[in-house]
Amino acid sequence: MKAWRVNELGEPGTVLRLEDVEVPEPGPRQVVVRVRGAAANFPDVLMCRGLYQVRPPLPFTPGVELCGEVVAVGADVAGTAVGDRVLGGAALPHGGFAEFAVLEAAQTFPAPPSLDDAEAASLFIGYQTGWFGLHRRAGLTAGETLLVHAAAGGVGSAAIQIGKAAGARVIGVVGGAEKAAYAEALGADVVIDRHQQDFVEVVKQATDGRGADVIYDPVGGEVYQRSTKCVAFEGRIVIVGFAGGEIQKAALNHALVKNYSILGLHWGLYNTQDPGAVAECHRALTALAADGAIRPLVSARLALADVAGAVQRLADGQTVGRVVYTP
Repeated sequence: MKAWRVNELGEPGTVLRLEDVEVPEPGPRQVVVRVRGAAANFPDVLMCRGLYQVRPPLPFTPGVELCGEVVAVGADVAGTAVGDRVLGGAALPHGGFAEFAVLEAAQTFPAPPSLDDAEAASLFIGYQTGWFGLHRRAGLTAGETLLVHAAAGGVGSAAIQIGKAAGARVIGVVGGAEKAAYAEALGADVVIDRHQQDFVEVVKQATDGRGADVIYDPVGGEVYQRSTKCVAFEGRIVIVGFAGGEIQKAALNHALVKNYSILGLHWGLYNTQDPGAVAECHRALTALAADGAIRPLVSARLALADVAGAVQRLADGQTVGRVVYTP
């Protein structure tokens, strides 16, 4: 089979190589799938660079999120059969940017029939992260104001739709006119182009000075620091990641004086600490998709040959929405 592999660490466009390799075999608690869709995510970029918390041994195939058709199951797998259409997280080093990939059975779920392969491939990481961040961590309720940073990215775009489905008023922050149009298409009530506007001032104006009840921050650094200036009384800032490249330091005296909460979110831990909650989340997302409340907006569907260039564009901040390899 053909697979993109990383043999040395560096920028995705440089280190990804399309190679001929053997079709992988499943372990006892794994399934092998024929890839039907694999969405590009920022962790794929970080793993190519060797900067992610998960560091698979070289060589490896990235592509941490995918949809596929089961072609083989391990000896200890129950509830999943050959021919099932499933989605989930890849069992590295056999990621989704290949013709076949491996999934851990514990992280394999039925693909919603309401979504096509590219959409289903985009439902797992970003939407699960959004659901846990907004519901379990932040307790977002109807009528509250949600501020989403990087709102046109994979994680931010999911947060917009989940927030709207929860009945929140959603403000999205993006960089550029194309991304602003995308955030509007996702359903954001207010869209801020950070190249043209100061998001702190716009949030204050849009909330009559109160600020945002929940702030969803996958960027970090200065974005976090400025977010503390427009968080509401008893607001919650959800720390999702540091895509901006800088890990900020929280001024706890400021959190005390303004009476807001700083909430960490490492969604991957739920897969080991509370897998039942992950399954519950998938059922909730499947129901929302069936109702039309959420649907990943796929901006590009790629041939296998185009994957390396697309992952590099993601690394450079040049992609809008979900970019998915679909055979």
